[in-house]
Amino acid sequence: MARIDPATQEALLERVRFYRDLGLTEFYRRPVDAALLAQLAAEPIAQPSSPIPNQDQGMGAPGLASETWDSASQTQTLHEDEATSPRRPVSAPPQVAAAVPASGHAAALQIIRDEIGDCTRCALHKGRNKLVFGDGDPNARLMFVGEGPGADEDAQGMPFVGKAGQLLNNMINAMGLKREQVYIANVVKCRPPGNRTPEPEEGNTCSPFLFQQIDVVRPQVLVALGATAATYLLGTRQPLAGLRGRVHAVRGTQLIVTYHPAYLLRDPRQKKEAWADLQIAMRELGLKLPAKG
Repeated sequence: MARIDPATQEALLERVRFYRDLGLTEFYRRPVDAALLAQLAAEPIAQPSSPIPNQDQGMGAPGLASETWDSASQTQTLHEDEATSPRRPVSAPPQVAAAVPASGHAAALQIIRDEIGDCTRCALHKGRNKLVFGDGDPNARLMFVGEGPGADEDAQGMPFVGKAGQLLNNMINAMGLKREQVYIANVVKCRPPGNRTPEPEEGNTCSPFLFQQIDVVRPQVLVALGATAATYLLGTRQPLAGLRGRVHAVRGTQLIVTYHPAYLLRDPRQKKEAWADLQIAMRELGLKLPAKG
């Protein structure tokens, strides 16, 4: 077998680690160097590095701790909502727009991006480096929605390109898909200061553009990554635990709610729970479920 360069070796190891955490037995569709598997076998199973809130404590849930992350340092912090700052409700999602022919999806998404322009509609633009619109197949059957850009995303202008993005890529690959086969966007297009949870004014200002993206792509399945994404997609705040494990109807498509990849970086033990959520999406898409250990 040809020698594997160090970068490729680490990428392979990271993917094997992810599949191992899910309990999958078939790691690849290609041969894997026995030395890599031996190295993996010698590693301890990852444990959370600090206390983790229970599964009800998702991002943006009212009265609960909110989850945010820093893509630059790859760390994650928890903060409480300010008791003196009332939580205003999110705006009701707009009506579903008329369908666009599949051949016109890319052009329609570009029109939305042009409409956003060099946006100054809310205060988030003041600290922005690059606006992060979306990425992926304009005709995707599967679409992921996150909360907002982190430092890496703000620098590159692409969603989910930091450590959490690498984990999301592994999640997509575990489903038997490639990143370029799905579409990825966020509730807000600009990075909140310190990667905090978007304020209601910010989310309500920016989320209509997300709904336009959804209405153009018209995926068969939407996956909300974290409680903030679920809140704006559903138009109501609920604990994450009450939203996971079932299919919701949103904008003519099926919505699955799971943990944000940044949360999974903090508590790898929850990867199996997230994998169970993704398998619901796979069943909705008619994708073959992989073998389990």
